[in-house]
Amino acid sequence: MTKNICCKPHLLFAAIVALAVGACQKKGETKTETETTPKKDSTEHFPKSIAEPLVTDIYTADPSAHVFDNKIYIYPSHDIEAGIPENDNGDHFDMRDYHILSMDSVGGPVTDHGVALDIKNIPWAGRQLWAPDAAFSKGTYYLYFPVKDKEDVFHIGVATSKSPAGPFTAQPKPIAGSYSIDPAVFQDTDGKSYMYFGGIWGGQLQRWITGKYDTLGKEPEGDVPAIGPRMARLSKDMLKFDEPVKEIKVIDKDGKPLLAKDHDRRFFEASWMHKYNGKYYFSYSTGDTHFIAYGIGDSPYGPFTYQGVILKPVIGWTNHHSIVEYKGQWYLFFHDSILSKGKTHLRSVKVTRLQYRPDGTIETINAYREE
Repeated sequence: MTKNICCKPHLLFAAIVALAVGACQKKGETKTETETTPKKDSTEHFPKSIAEPLVTDIYTADPSAHVFDNKIYIYPSHDIEAGIPENDNGDHFDMRDYHILSMDSVGGPVTDHGVALDIKNIPWAGRQLWAPDAAFSKGTYYLYFPVKDKEDVFHIGVATSKSPAGPFTAQPKPIAGSYSIDPAVFQDTDGKSYMYFGGIWGGQLQRWITGKYDTLGKEPEGDVPAIGPRMARLSKDMLKFDEPVKEIKVIDKDGKPLLAKDHDRRFFEASWMHKYNGKYYFSYSTGDTHFIAYGIGDSPYGPFTYQGVILKPVIGWTNHHSIVEYKGQWYLFFHDSILSKGKTHLRSVKVTRLQYRPDGTIETINAYREE
């Protein structure tokens, strides 16, 4: 273990975060069933961030940012302290509603529009309302969300509204053929819309390798191809899949699929798609190595050739993002756990500029100022 930490700086970074989290928990903090309000003095022992939380009265995470009506709307998870011990299944991420944020300018005032959708108003939902996304088509706004059903299996649902800020009304059933977590909807310049989704470990994607749910399904190991994210084109009404779900590939420069053992590069969760200069950029989290990585392709179906890291590891275990252009500038929305003193399930959304190099690759971002 010592050897691995020395050879991989990001593992040392994660270990330091874990120690900080453990130290906080050993102080006998009281956990309640209600949301924990962030405290202003909670950042003193962490590195200086390049960005401040968009809001500090609630915890938010997994930001999906879009431009609607010339404003930026952010569709995040709403983190709460539910009093559940941390585990690899992510049971401590027990979110129960969504708040939508908006702003007229990056760095300007942020509006919290309140509860846009509550888990109790989703007929088929059981628990854990995780990272959402949104889209607009023909006068209607669509909120896509993953939640476990009453059998404790993740599926993806959709809710609709006439306002980008909601409130949203959920469809009575999940999208047929959907599973796992982290829906990301990309609307191409030709009018077609696609959903990318999936996440391993607590996101259950490893249980769907055969196309059918298997409670014993495991993440592949070693010199075999890594599990790939899933995608499907959406129907014109944006409420269902218009084709069978497909697995997409992230490949190396030689055209070979990334391997299961390659945890620094392989897909884990947090799909996002954007288009730049005619190319398709698929970005994602590597999970247990905590990078936001990306690949570039010539089609929304891929394959996507791995290019590198967009965002280095942040304080907290998870790393989740979105990329959006606004008024001629590209931005990266992300989260970290500085405000909660490193509690991985209590995160705060932030934003910073994203820059492209002349060859179209993306400059790597460090969320913290180097002393």
